[in-house]
Amino acid sequence: MKKYIKNLIFFIILFLFGCDILQDEEQDFQYEEQDFQYEYCSTDYIELWGESYNIEQTTELILDSLDGIIPLQIGCLENLKKIDFSYSTLSGAIPSEISYLFNLEELNLTGNQLVGEIPSQIGDLTNLSTLILSYNQLSGEIPLEIGNLNNLLELRLSNNFLTDGIPDEFINLQSLIVLDLKVNQLTSISSKICSLNLDFNNWGNFTILDNQVCPPYPSCLSVIDISTQNTINCP
Repeated sequence: MKKYIKNLIFFIILFLFGCDILQDEEQDFQYEEQDFQYEYCSTDYIELWGESYNIEQTTELILDSLDGIIPLQIGCLENLKKIDFSYSTLSGAIPSEISYLFNLEELNLTGNQLVGEIPSQIGDLTNLSTLILSYNQLSGEIPLEIGNLNNLLELRLSNNFLTDGIPDEFINLQSLIVLDLKVNQLTSISSKICSLNLDFNNWGNFTILDNQVCPPYPSCLSVIDISTQNTINCP
């Protein structure tokens, strides 16, 4: 009985401590956002690439022929629903401040020269239905936080330098119609991927062509996806 009570007390303390950590993290995020708003978003307009945009009224940014980095001030445009900067010559990293765009539904940065890791904060954009980051120079692991994007219909991360595996959290993406991960350096894929409502035999819906995934392979993968894996470093 004493042992039971000790264990119970231990788990209660552990639970309360865990809750405190979550609350602290949430408060830190709120403070960071408040500091950002105060420093960069205190006027009615912000300037991006030499043009002024109204913070309250701007709902779409569809721009081409862009160069340089993506300004972190883009996080001020709180009512943005669509960003399309595809096929420009943008460089540098994707700013984590993009996570402040809670109303964003479409983000297309394909065909640029973006580097670094995909920011984990992108998982805060729970209204996203389209996320396209293909044809860049992005590296590192795919953030597991992308698994928070329950409204995601289209996810394209192809033609980058992404490593490791496909996060198990992707099983939460039950609305997903398109998952394009071809031409990366991915080394593993869990059989849990088969629980997604994808047509695994249709390249237009799913592909991991030209990666480095080692066997055994999930049963849902097509012969083409399997046969194009570079297995030279597999055990």
